[in-house]
Amino acid sequence: MRPIALSISGLHSFREKQVVDFEALREVGVFGIFGPTGSGKSSILDAITLALYGKVERATNNTQGIMNHAEDTLSVAFTFEIGQGASKRRYRVERTYKRTDQLSVRTSVCRLTEVGHTDVVLADKERDVTGKVQQILGLTIDDFTRAV
Repeated sequence: MRPIALSISGLHSFREKQVVDFEALREVGVFGIFGPTGSGKSSILDAITLALYGKVERATNNTQGIMNHAEDTLSVAFTFEIGQGASKRRYRVERTYKRTDQLSVRTSVCRLTEVGHTDVVLADKERDVTGKVQQILGLTIDDFTRAV
């Protein structure tokens, strides 16, 4: 899997929308995520995991307490590529959550799209999106978080 772009808003300390352009980082080869304690490095990885699998492993019940306390909506969108040459495919997974109480959130939007000349929605229900992501990546959330 090659990361292309990540959009985050309302997750942990990311109140306003932030976009990480991995394509620009990949142009120089290997890259790292660096910064002082509390700068949001782990939150970037949480956002990728949340987009792909709908869970944050280090959160209670996988989603409790992940939304910024000053926000009522959390959104993540992650674009990635799989394969090479003629078999290369680009996908975008999007999830939006709404606050239900101080700690809990519920999914309001969940969609997996194959990005191309015309975008094709492959799944638009939470369970279907997660299952399709697992199929595309060949990794469960446990495998993914162990590898990352």
